[in-house]
Amino acid sequence: MEKVQCEILGLSSSPATGGAYAILLKEIDGNRRLPIIIGAFEAQAIALEIEGIKPPRPLTHDLLKIIVDNLGASIIEVIIDELKENTFFAKIIMEVSALTNEIDARPSDAIALAVRVQCPIYVSEAVMEAAAFIPSEETDKESVHEQFSEENPPRSKEAKIAALQDKLREALDTEEYERAAKIRDDIKKLTSNN
Repeated sequence: MEKVQCEILGLSSSPATGGAYAILLKEIDGNRRLPIIIGAFEAQAIALEIEGIKPPRPLTHDLLKIIVDNLGASIIEVIIDELKENTFFAKIIMEVSALTNEIDARPSDAIALAVRVQCPIYVSEAVMEAAAFIPSEETDKESVHEQFSEENPPRSKEAKIAALQDKLREALDTEEYERAAKIRDDIKKLTSNN
């Protein structure tokens, strides 16, 4: 499986997501960004660790780290490896007594643990292709939005996908995550209809 190393670019909330948060991952050697909707608890756990704030009692992810350390295990990496029916899936790659184990996890839990153990975060290339975007300010080509209008709609499948990706960037820039998810679904439908 081809994978891309990413870093956390930021966390944000939106009233439109019903109290959910979005974590934005950025590929280290590129411009693509991957937004993932996560719960408030997981967002808080990630934010506290990033900010270096230690709660008086261990949170769930702190407890997991303590258990892993006490068992003499180490977490090598986490990878967001699948996107099925608009749900991201992840794996925690752990080494115990020279044996490597893969543990299924929600991406939010995997990332919360990764920031605590300071291991790399990867995303499979297939997931990046399906759900990532390139921010409009980093693209040097003419905006798709300017190329296509109501009078001049996109004709080819690639042009439709490009136009939708431009709309996805706009929705994410304005933190309209529900709209962004719907646009992402439309892009997925177009790309899966080969």
